[in-house]
Amino acid sequence: MPDAEKVAAVRQALPAVGAGIYLNTGSAGPLPVETAAAMADLEGWEVRTGRASAEFFEDFLERLAEARAGIAAVLATDVDSVGITHSTTEGMNIATWAVDWEPGDQAVTTRHEHAGGLGPLVAARERFGIELALVDVGDGTDDDATVAAFDAAITPRTKLVSISHVLWTTGATLPIERIARLAKERGATVAIDGAQAVGAMPVSPDDLGVDYYAVAAQKWLLGPEGIGALWASGEARERGLPSLSGWFSFDALTLEGTGEFFRSGRRFEATNYHKPSVTGFARSCGWLSMYVGLPWVFDRGQTLAAAAFDRLARIPGVTMLTPRERMATLVTFRIAGWPADDAVRELGARVFAITRTVPPLDAIRISVGFFNTADELERFAAAVELLAAHTPATLPPKPQLTIIGQGS
Repeated sequence: MPDAEKVAAVRQALPAVGAGIYLNTGSAGPLPVETAAAMADLEGWEVRTGRASAEFFEDFLERLAEARAGIAAVLATDVDSVGITHSTTEGMNIATWAVDWEPGDQAVTTRHEHAGGLGPLVAARERFGIELALVDVGDGTDDDATVAAFDAAITPRTKLVSISHVLWTTGATLPIERIARLAKERGATVAIDGAQAVGAMPVSPDDLGVDYYAVAAQKWLLGPEGIGALWASGEARERGLPSLSGWFSFDALTLEGTGEFFRSGRRFEATNYHKPSVTGFARSCGWLSMYVGLPWVFDRGQTLAAAAFDRLARIPGVTMLTPRERMATLVTFRIAGWPADDAVRELGARVFAITRTVPPLDAIRISVGFFNTADELERFAAAVELLAAHTPATLPPKPQLTIIGQGS
């Protein structure tokens, strides 16, 4: 399919992209029509037929297997290394609590971590009396400097290195393979928050040398909320603490089935999944992999993000916070004289741009997706240019649309 036709077909399958300039997939991506339909079908079945039959449960186990297979395909990994979670945060919690902590141990992370990864580390510090070392990676531009900072922070007391693949703040991609090599040489477990990476860029956890890799469904994989996945290495699956309430068939409780179960990623699964969301997650992964094509998704998304960066960087008064050579699909910037909240509000009102702020940096962040168009990005950049030429006090009022026939 020619590129223009493919973009049009993709956008038709993602109705939310017509509601504005959709630039916040890093929070939640547009839901495919096909995913929504699959979820609605199952919800209708639950209403009409109920949720209590053994047949319904056994069918759900097949849907759960499909979700594992879907994310395994995205990660180019073995399905046995994947378990379904309720979120990236749950995956990072599993990785953190799988460590056998003792007072005086150390965990290493960055100053740019999302609360989903930082929260369990703070809890472990409070509960076990561990030390929490925060590495300053700056804007993430210089890989050698980043690795040197981790080299100084990781000590023989380090039990866990817990970091993001792509920082949610600046959008910088960290040199995970090099950091993981350092950590493993010193006996530490490595857990990665992949929320801003998986679905936005090629990711193969097997090649990174890490122990755990947590995945979000609702962001770049365009799945429903309240669902995610956790990849675990063979070594991690052997030593990690298992869930005691996993979704598995009763056959797995036999002595013959228990070993196989606890050597797979399913050991980290918990109970009470929202069944339509599991189905939707599998459908979104399949839609991206088989209908759209992941190579095209990655190439187009990153190409558009780089073009958006370059266009914004040329605007006087705009300061780019994302490192151009280390970016994926997040672009973070400031507009001189504009608090981020005011700028986001004004951009939304003027060109219906759906963006967000990065509060720790008082900055604006856009998430550029494969479904965006060059025209959208130019309209957004033109609005940024207008704001940059003014202050909140001097900005001309937004033109009002006159409705003919209303009033006296």
